[in-house]
Amino acid sequence: MLGAGGLKRLIFGHPLHSDRAEHEKLGIPLGLPVFASDAISSVAYATQEVLLALVLAGAGALRFGLPISVAIAALVMIVAVSYGQVIKAYPDGGGAYTVATQNLGRIPGLIAAAALLIDYLLTVAVSVTSGIENFTSAVAVLRPYRVWLSVAAILILTWLNLRGARESARVIAVPVYIFIVSCAGLIVLGIVRVALGQHNDLPPPAHVPETTHALGAFLVLRAFASGCAALTGIEAVSNGVQAFKEPRVSHARLTLIILAGLLGSFLLGITFLSHWYKVIPEEPTAGAETVLSQVARAVCGKGVLYYVLQTSTLFILLLAANTCYQDFPRVARLLARDGYLPRQLSNLGDRLVFSNGILILGLLAIGLVLAFGGSTHQLIPLYMIGVFISFTLSQSGMLRRWWTTRPKGWMVPAAINGLGAVLTAVVLCVVAVVKFTQGAWITAIAIPALVLLYLRIRRHYDSVAEQLSLEGAPPPVHEHTHLVVVPVASLHRGTLEAIEYARSFGVPAHAVHVIADEAAWQALQEKWKALEGDVPLVGLASPYRSLTEPIVQYVREQREKYGRVSVVIPEFVVSRWWEEALHNQSAFTLDLALRRMMHVSVVNFRYQLKT
Repeated sequence: MLGAGGLKRLIFGHPLHSDRAEHEKLGIPLGLPVFASDAISSVAYATQEVLLALVLAGAGALRFGLPISVAIAALVMIVAVSYGQVIKAYPDGGGAYTVATQNLGRIPGLIAAAALLIDYLLTVAVSVTSGIENFTSAVAVLRPYRVWLSVAAILILTWLNLRGARESARVIAVPVYIFIVSCAGLIVLGIVRVALGQHNDLPPPAHVPETTHALGAFLVLRAFASGCAALTGIEAVSNGVQAFKEPRVSHARLTLIILAGLLGSFLLGITFLSHWYKVIPEEPTAGAETVLSQVARAVCGKGVLYYVLQTSTLFILLLAANTCYQDFPRVARLLARDGYLPRQLSNLGDRLVFSNGILILGLLAIGLVLAFGGSTHQLIPLYMIGVFISFTLSQSGMLRRWWTTRPKGWMVPAAINGLGAVLTAVVLCVVAVVKFTQGAWITAIAIPALVLLYLRIRRHYDSVAEQLSLEGAPPPVHEHTHLVVVPVASLHRGTLEAIEYARSFGVPAHAVHVIADEAAWQALQEKWKALEGDVPLVGLASPYRSLTEPIVQYVREQREKYGRVSVVIPEFVVSRWWEEALHNQSAFTLDLALRRMMHVSVVNFRYQLKT
């Protein structure tokens, strides 16, 4: 029969030896799909978000989509070059959190960390929901089930990443490269048809939004801010430098260059085709067709290429979240190492991945998808602020680093990071203004709340360290009084072994019984006398039939008398997990009640039952 351990190995794979850690590192062919898929996949919704903002001023305003996309593509290149400097200066990874902490101080570093974790969480939700929306644009019968399809996709991604980084990279590489090739093929084919005059305009959709605003600076800025969703994921490579094989800095920087080139080219290509084929974005509802789907349908009809592109778009958007499954646990590990998150988040699992961080990310992402009904359009405003906060703090930290250290040739990289800091700060202000009422206010509250949580956790760890410190501690006292208490419900072999164990302490021991049934108490006393042992049996009255409170009160009284009390709790352990439900959990309840009492130790004495 397959036990719990065997089932775990079947699902997640066998444990990997620590010596295999270097083997699990990634080269560029696998590093690109792992770390670049998040950014590259944003072309599936970035153009759409730009056009959705512009179409409020009427279909004629859509012509401004191309110059706005050019500005976004230029920003992509500037930010990518700036993060190349981060990779070179911080080869151990950490990204915005490490850079901001070391150069700007603790609070800016924690703000960057909070922004990063929120960004990764929301990226998982946005990527998955956008992928499902693109797929259901081609398979309309599945549109009513998009929320549950999104939940299922997140569960699969979580499972894949729990199996290990290299194994998940192999799985995602094929669909990512299929998307890159098919998207490039779509753009080239579309441009050729435009050049040859073979393109046909799409018929307008059944519902075109009415003109509700004049095209002004606010709408243009709103479109630009919405399209800047394309920049999410650029920082992922700088956070995960340690995941690359040596020379890891060179591999990481080259991956970042390839990422930025593909992202900028695809964004401009899709926007160009949407302009020439006169694509009008549909209002984002459960039955809406995405802009990318309309462009693909216009260029190649509903043929093989169309379905290959839509299917690969689904997969790259689902797997774009895989970038976050790499970086969220790594940033959480850094925070846990520094005492700002629970220590458990810094532990490597059986498969040499940070399993706890992966599980937390998956569960929180599912919660977001359910809360927002699987709508990409509603989720996108939430994470724009976090993205650009981390960008701005990272670039500002690098600028201060160059200014402080001033190594040879420092002015050029300082100028690059300074330009990146200024531009991302400007975009941050734009996003904060135009997206605030659309949901960005939630992120604006969540980030300082997370920072306060980090500080509270660190205060706890500092307090624990201070109380456990040997500095100024009094010398140990070896002579002290001590009593061992053994709760006894009935007399059996497990009880006798627990009593013998208590006697081995070499200090006085008492057996205690909570009197819930007078006849049972009398019978137990008779059996106890027959043992002729030296451990007295004490009866504890319980007029309200509580089993825990009388023992807790007795221990409290004996602690005042003896100074220290050890409670040996007998419990028998069944051989099958499901048999646990057939027995009460009084030992567990008593353990919980006693664990916070000063100078009281609890020992769970387990008597193993055979099959």
